[in-house]
Amino acid sequence: MKKSLTNKLKTVLPIALGVFLVWYSFYSTSPEDRQQILFYIKEADLFWVGISVFIGILSHISRAIRWNYLLQPLGYKPKVSNNVLIILIAYFTNLGIPRSGEILRATALTTYEKVPFEKGFGTIVTERVVDLFMLFTVVITALFLQTDIILNVFQQRGFNPTSLLVLLGIGILGIALFFLFIKKSKFQFAQKIKRFVKGLVEGVLSIFKMKYKWAFIFHTIFIWVAYIGMFWVIKFTVPETIELTLSQLLVAFTAGAFAMSATNGGIGIYPIAVSSSLAVFGISEVSGDAFGWIMWISQTMMVVIFGAISFLVLPLLNRNQ
Repeated sequence: MKKSLTNKLKTVLPIALGVFLVWYSFYSTSPEDRQQILFYIKEADLFWVGISVFIGILSHISRAIRWNYLLQPLGYKPKVSNNVLIILIAYFTNLGIPRSGEILRATALTTYEKVPFEKGFGTIVTERVVDLFMLFTVVITALFLQTDIILNVFQQRGFNPTSLLVLLGIGILGIALFFLFIKKSKFQFAQKIKRFVKGLVEGVLSIFKMKYKWAFIFHTIFIWVAYIGMFWVIKFTVPETIELTLSQLLVAFTAGAFAMSATNGGIGIYPIAVSSSLAVFGISEVSGDAFGWIMWISQTMMVVIFGAISFLVLPLLNRNQ
């Protein structure tokens, strides 16, 4: 009974928190600002919204194809159509319970393609590590292209370049000492972390040993170019953001990406993160919020609609399983 109640709470609490965050992030603005934000959302050019959604779908298809390049060396080659449907279901599930989609994704692959759970889940972990590397690449690119602006923001908030370099140095030193401790320590917990990190590194390096490594790298780059592209075209839906450059939008993109990682689908905090980043470039809070809401709503609706359809279609396409 207690276990059942705990499982229900684990399901309900993230959804309830998400609903609260959406309510708070929208109603924390003044009534006049809310009306203006709603006006921008209602008047958003559906052509550009549709282009953004279309690019998003292409990224999911590319991810499905890329997934097979990790599975092929293990002796499996699932149908790309099944991969696409499973990925959409996983994203849909993540909206309710963070990170549950990865478990469901590996389970569905076992059910419909007979890939052992641990092997399927291992490829998903490898994917996540590669995507984390790509995210950091985008972050570094954004920092490089907008260094002066970002440093000015830090200075306005009491940080100076010397302090930032000291903090960065302390962070790097801390990470180095942590890994040195893990390497030398005989504690069982440290050994588990060591094996886990070693497995992740081996998984990433195995990319360069696979038969279709260049195809894998191409799809990885395409997926992230698509992510940036679906974000970039939304600028044409809000008059004040049309003149923003790609490098400026990269700063907002990275803020939104971290918001997505911190919550289930960026629910509630994604528009705030994007708006705060755009404010650095002189975009008003109303226009920044509108941009963030249009982007979040369009992509969330895409995941909900296509994810729900995938829940129904996947079993129908695999009646024999």
